[in-house]
Amino acid sequence: MESSESPSGEVAGDEQEATPTPVDVDTAVFVLGAGVTAITHPLLYVKLLIQVGHEPLPPTVGTTMFGRRVLYLPGFFSYAQHIVQVDGKRGLFRGLSPRIVSSTISTVVRCKVKQQVERLSKKGGVQTSLGKVFQETSQEMIIQCLSRVATHPFHVMSVRCMAQFVGREVKYGGMFSCMVKIFKEEGVAGFYVGIVPHVLGEVLFLWCCNLLAHFINTYAVDESFSQASAVRSYTKFVMGIAVSVLTYPFMLVADLMTVNNCGLAVGLPPRSPVFNSWLHCWNHLSQKGHLFRGSSFFFRRVPVSSLPPIED
Repeated sequence: MESSESPSGEVAGDEQEATPTPVDVDTAVFVLGAGVTAITHPLLYVKLLIQVGHEPLPPTVGTTMFGRRVLYLPGFFSYAQHIVQVDGKRGLFRGLSPRIVSSTISTVVRCKVKQQVERLSKKGGVQTSLGKVFQETSQEMIIQCLSRVATHPFHVMSVRCMAQFVGREVKYGGMFSCMVKIFKEEGVAGFYVGIVPHVLGEVLFLWCCNLLAHFINTYAVDESFSQASAVRSYTKFVMGIAVSVLTYPFMLVADLMTVNNCGLAVGLPPRSPVFNSWLHCWNHLSQKGHLFRGSSFFFRRVPVSSLPPIED
């Protein structure tokens, strides 16, 4: 008996040692999140500069698939190369520190709030499929809104640090100096400029994406179709891409309001008018036809309103 229990005890001990603890899992999630944030930061940096309308490189003449000659603005790689020429390779990571902190706080808030929401939702009874979608989307909305409130101050700091590239300012440096500068000049409200369109865009995205995916999976995908389960698994992903295009103007307006009238050249005339509200900003972009400015990194055509004649 002793000989048979000993091996089983050793196996159990090995399995217990091999099982990752919650602390190990949380650490891995934080490290992975920070790594992804750092890798994707140059993309978001270039995107922000395009959003604020900074075009330091001249357009080039190209042709469409139908042979029509048009003017194309530089893509991501040309823009990133320009940043490296001006600020060096480290310049591509301007404003990264607040984003890493924001990512870490978002992970913690989402985890804690999700646990509480799921614990409270277990008290509910049996629901229909549509009722379940409403409940899950409401939970996601609460998690997303609380996460945005907790992390938006760091988003403001990151955006302003990156936007300094346009006017070559050094107003916003490290995170602590950013906090002090924003609090002195704008108070607590300065940490939450642009949060309204950001939250509206995220909430609209959640509801549209989840409801469209539910209706398509319920009424459009036939059960007799052999690949029905596979199609349903990708529906929400495809809907997310489609809906993100429609909600993009909210994100654009939010970022523009973040730098609006904050003392940087990018948020002041003549580069940009001073907006009274995010609706004023939306109307201005809509009139100019710029509501989707920065939504693409490649094949960016010069807007028709500012298109110069193309000489042969």
